[in-house]
Amino acid sequence: MNKNYSVLVVDDEPGMREFLEIMLTKEGYEVSIASNGEEAIEKIGKESFDLAIVDIQMPGINGIEVLRNTREKNYNTTIIMITAFASHESAIEAMKLGAYDYITKPFKIDEIKLVIKKSLDKNVLEKENTRLKKELETKYGFENFIGSSNSIQQIFSLINRVSELNVNVLVSGESGTGKELVARAVHYSGSRKDGPFIPVNCGAIPETLIESEFFGHAKGAFTGATRDKKGLFEEANGGTIFLDEIGDLPIHLQVKLLRVLEEKKVRPLGKTESVSIDVRIISATNKNLEQEIMDNKFREDLFYRLNVIKVAMPPLRERKDDIPMLALHFLHKFATEMDKKITGISNEALEELEKYHYPGNIRELENIIARCVALETNEIIKKDSLPKLNTEGDYIDLTDTLNAKDSIDLVLGDVEKQIIENALKSSRGNKSETAKMLGITLRSLRYRLAKHRIYDEQLNREPI
Repeated sequence: MNKNYSVLVVDDEPGMREFLEIMLTKEGYEVSIASNGEEAIEKIGKESFDLAIVDIQMPGINGIEVLRNTREKNYNTTIIMITAFASHESAIEAMKLGAYDYITKPFKIDEIKLVIKKSLDKNVLEKENTRLKKELETKYGFENFIGSSNSIQQIFSLINRVSELNVNVLVSGESGTGKELVARAVHYSGSRKDGPFIPVNCGAIPETLIESEFFGHAKGAFTGATRDKKGLFEEANGGTIFLDEIGDLPIHLQVKLLRVLEEKKVRPLGKTESVSIDVRIISATNKNLEQEIMDNKFREDLFYRLNVIKVAMPPLRERKDDIPMLALHFLHKFATEMDKKITGISNEALEELEKYHYPGNIRELENIIARCVALETNEIIKKDSLPKLNTEGDYIDLTDTLNAKDSIDLVLGDVEKQIIENALKSSRGNKSETAKMLGITLRSLRYRLAKHRIYDEQLNREPI
């Protein structure tokens, strides 16, 4: 069990070296020895050790110098110092320099065995944390965004600049365009990457529980509050909180969120004292918050607090040059997950994929490729393997690849566009008359004209 661990014993006393070497070998560790500081530094420069047990008092280069050198060359090596009773000050200095612990001579065998075990357990946890952090940075770093189109390259550049700035970010875009991926990229590529990243879907939490979830509560604050609970903002302290679907946040909670942004403090329900927090907020929405402000559904002051930097994610139909690259990425991903020997996509299939309009955006393309990989029996995905795609019209109802919310939004959007176009024809392009016919304000009509890209065909501009 312990053969995976390598231990270096450094002591100028032959008896102590031999004792530790025999004891550790019996415990199953791989043991190396050094009789002085010079030899220890030479070994540390050539090999990697999980643990070093180092005597502080040695002639020439002492244990403190060995500790300093080890921390510089191999930071992941855990170090335990051995000290005589008279050298406690040196032991305390060693702890300040990064030693895990120190053992005073003479010591009991069970004592040193326990200290060694605890130190190696800590070493394993630190290595695992380091591995997970690197994995997260690799998975969510901005450099791993896929695409070569001008629009996505501009997003790369913006994320790169924003990641090091301690400002709030608002990510906008249709459902499925990768808004959460942007948020994670900003977090894991920036100065807060060692802090927590807490994603929250504002539309998925029941309205009665949002305040408690956001800010926490004290025991007895309400029926069912059997213990103190930290809120999500407090959990995100030192890192980032990602507020997805921020447009779904009720107005009364928008007021409280604004206060948190202004004061940088939260007050848990049932408590009289506030808690200071240091949190970066990244928000996302598929709604037009400017229109929500006009409709009195979103606070303008909160919008400006959140919208310090805006990242607008383009829909996939506006970056079709990226479709082959994205499709191949998803192909390799799902082929690996499903253990399928599928190596590519035929040119005919790629051409068909490029013609489609993707109302569900990247998420829909991912689902299409996942379906193809699951059902494909050849090494290449062919055109016949694709689901039926409506490449003639603007949209298609793919109920097996779109969630209900996407489908409803798309259908309602088409209906709204058709109604507005019919009203414009009836009013001969008069916006004021059209707005009256539809029962909406002129300002709201202008927004909807821009939203659906409705222009005067003859003048190539918005209808007068």
